[in-house]
Amino acid sequence: METKWLEDFVSLAETRSFSRSAQLRHVTQPAFSRRIQALEAWAGVDLVDRSNYPTRLTSAGETLHAQALEILVALQSARNLMRSHRASGQDVIEFAIPHTLAFTFFPHWLMELERRGRFGHVKTRLIALNVHDAVLRLTEGGCDLLIAYHHASQPLQLSPDRYELLSLGHETLAAYAKADAEGQPQFRLGAGGAGGVPVPLLAYASGAYMGHMVEQIIRQMPVAPALETTYETDMAEGLKAMALEGHGLAFLPASSVRQELKSRRLVAAAPPGVGELTMEVRLYRERPEVARHVKPAAQALWDFLKAPASP
Repeated sequence: METKWLEDFVSLAETRSFSRSAQLRHVTQPAFSRRIQALEAWAGVDLVDRSNYPTRLTSAGETLHAQALEILVALQSARNLMRSHRASGQDVIEFAIPHTLAFTFFPHWLMELERRGRFGHVKTRLIALNVHDAVLRLTEGGCDLLIAYHHASQPLQLSPDRYELLSLGHETLAAYAKADAEGQPQFRLGAGGAGGVPVPLLAYASGAYMGHMVEQIIRQMPVAPALETTYETDMAEGLKAMALEGHGLAFLPASSVRQELKSRRLVAAAPPGVGELTMEVRLYRERPEVARHVKPAAQALWDFLKAPASP
C-alpha cells in the first residue's frame, strides 16, 4: 500500500468527484481511478459507492477515511520531526527538474548566477526526473523549487492558488544534424531526402514533454516533412549523442548544442525560423502562505530573482 493512495482517497472523500480529485492530484482520471481501485484491493472491500453522483463513500470507506486522516497526520508529523534533524541542510536548495533542463539550462544558469556575484554561492541538490514526476515532486513536498519548460500548447497543471512562478528565460527547440565535409547538414528538415526517402528522425519517447513540443513544431510547418523515426529516448543528451554519430536529425534545445555548433560538429538542419519553437523556462514553488515548509535559502533566492534587475 502506498501513502499516495490514502492521499488520493482523502481528496476523493472531500471533493466527491473523481475528475476534480484527479485534477487536484495532478494525474489523469484513469490513473486516479486505478489508484483508488488499488487501495480497495488492498483493503479487500469496496470503499466508494459508484452508483451515486456525487460520489459517496461506503460505510467501510467512511471508516477508512477517519483512519487515513490520522495516519497522514502522523506521517507528516514524523516527517517534520525527521526534517528537524536536517537543520544543517537548511542552506541547501532542492530543485526538481526535468532531465533535459538538468543537462542544459541549469548548469549555465547557476554559473551565471554565481559568476557575476549577483547572489553569492548557492548550495543545491538536483533531483532530475521526467516532467510528470518532477511536478509530482513539488506537489508532494519533495523539493523546494521546480524548474520546467512552459508552452501554451502543453501547460503544467499547477493551480495558481497554491503555486507561484517566475520566468527564468527562454529556450528554442530546433532541428540539428551532423555536418558533412562541406559543413552542410547531412540531413535536412524538409519534405524528404534524396529520391523521396524519409529523413531518419531521432525522436523523444512517446509521452515525453519534448516529444509533444516536436509534434507541435511539425503541425505548424506549412508542408509536413517526410520523417521516419529510427531511434527513441526520453533524454535530449541521448538524441544529441546519436546525432553526433550521424544517425539522423534531432530536435534539441539550443542550450544543449552550444559547443557542438561552435565546433561545427552539429549544424542547423533547417533555415533560421523554420521548424523551431520557443519555450519559456519557469521556476515554480508553493506559495509561502500554504507551503508545508519554506527554507530560508530558497526564500532568499526567490526574493532575489523576483526583485527588479539592477540597471
